[in-house]
Amino acid sequence: FCTGCMLCEWVSPALLAPSSILHCRISAEENRRCAPHRAGHDSNQLCLATQATCTQRGWCLGVVQKMHALLYQARRYQRTSPSSITGRLKSVAARILTLDAGLEEAATRLRGGQLVAFPTETVYGLGANALNANAVAAIFTAKGRPSTNPVIVHVADIGAARALSADWTPLAEVLAQRFWPGPLTLVVRAASDVPSIVMAGGTTVGIRIPAHRGARALIAAAGCPVAAPSANRSEAISPTQAEHVAGGLGAWVDDLFVLDGGACQIGIESTVVDVTGESAVILRLGDVSAADIAEVVAVAEKADVSDVGPVRSPGQALRHYAPHCPVDVLPAGVQPDPDAMSGTDVWLLWIGENPPMGERILPLGVQPKEVAAKLYAGLHLADDAGAQRIVIAGLPNGADWAAVTDRLRRAAVTKP
Repeated sequence: FCTGCMLCEWVSPALLAPSSILHCRISAEENRRCAPHRAGHDSNQLCLATQATCTQRGWCLGVVQKMHALLYQARRYQRTSPSSITGRLKSVAARILTLDAGLEEAATRLRGGQLVAFPTETVYGLGANALNANAVAAIFTAKGRPSTNPVIVHVADIGAARALSADWTPLAEVLAQRFWPGPLTLVVRAASDVPSIVMAGGTTVGIRIPAHRGARALIAAAGCPVAAPSANRSEAISPTQAEHVAGGLGAWVDDLFVLDGGACQIGIESTVVDVTGESAVILRLGDVSAADIAEVVAVAEKADVSDVGPVRSPGQALRHYAPHCPVDVLPAGVQPDPDAMSGTDVWLLWIGENPPMGERILPLGVQPKEVAAKLYAGLHLADDAGAQRIVIAGLPNGADWAAVTDRLRRAAVTKP
């Protein structure tokens, strides 16, 4: 399959096994596009298109990220046979473009029923036209997402949100006026033109207006509501950087298109609130806390997240936000076992002051919002480095930490 493009020399040699290199399937067209900026560069660089003047930088970086992810996964799981690698990869042409460079094309893709990964203030989303059932189905296929898990719809303004609702309640209006644009999703009764797949077969739909200006610009340019769960494989760590998207979905999605808006400011998914009744029902916690919501509306004492009937909110799976390796979560005051931490493949993510020093120790911060913003990036870093165990130490108790605790509790569930 080799076309002589030498992309294999752009990825760190430590990641490559000879049997992996033999199964490179970079097309002749992709090789042609790479050719103008191969000359004059040294080999064995992660990406040769790092020069600011390179017009193909976004596309080229996407190629390397996708190949990097594919070969890393192949080595980790010893899947180096032709059928296991090339069977899943028809093209390695993932594209990462800045918001300014890629906005118009991204909007065109959404209108045409294609997928676009884009930044929000919470995490990166994998978006499709929410009113196109086939386009939304492609999200589920790309993520390996269960059909029972609904997706949140992102809109540009409150008028668009009302249009997707069959019953826009006073409760919805109060919360929308208070928290939008922002990391709050409102679950309302869906209008008749919302496809069933968006609602996972239910009758309600989650809607929000993102605070991220780039996300709102994309939605406005596309001229349609955008259904977008997190841009990662189901159960995996949510992405907070464009590179996380390429690494997680690059080996699974042909023609992966990613808008790069930098690191996400908040770093965890939105709070989800059911507003179909007289009291707000919190279905998932995020940056907007229960106390924040209780300041403006009545909040039901306990959310109904029973297994009876369709799920109304994402983020309810027992195992979620999880790296490939086991995760241990230690509460504040409990020190990691020195013997358990002695291995070279154990990473420590430290919450709180005075973190210990070490090569595989990542300080996450002291305050809840700071930790939330760094959490997924820290998990990605450890997981991508080949960690066989990740220890989260110093997790405080209390309402301010409820959203972070929820993510870590689900990430620590062992895969069956």
